[in-house]
Amino acid sequence: MNKPKYLYKSEESFKVFEFTSEGSKGEIRKLVQFSETGTENVYNLAFGDFDENTQEINDFSVTNNGDSQKVLTTVASTVYAFIDKHPEAMIFATGSTNARTRLYRIGITNNLTEISKDFVVFGLMKNGNHWEHFTVGVEYEAFLISKKENI
Repeated sequence: MNKPKYLYKSEESFKVFEFTSEGSKGEIRKLVQFSETGTENVYNLAFGDFDENTQEINDFSVTNNGDSQKVLTTVASTVYAFIDKHPEAMIFATGSTNARTRLYRIGITNNLTEISKDFVVFGLMKNGNHWEHFTVGVEYEAFLISKKENI
């Protein structure tokens, strides 16, 4: 993606990424984590502020640091890095709130042409009964992203 993004660092397995959001509220440490689910080759994408007290991701925090587009582009960039290291992986993502899931849907919609060059995106219907190919304008509960050659 050729949009401004933050530099990030990762540990050797490329399952945890860290970067710093810089904006009106100062510097805020962010984490992106890809964790295994109960389904083979499906990883959950977790993202949020690093909570110093719990030493975990706080995916309910609202930063409002004025850099949301740059942050989302950085998260998308970690998806590419993760998939490069784990080419068979599929990534499951949903927001911690309906508003965040909507934000992710808008991000996918706005970048679908570029995303579709490398990936297939599925959306989980609101009733939770089935997955379909991502369609612009449809509300989804969650998203599943896979390299084209894995489908």
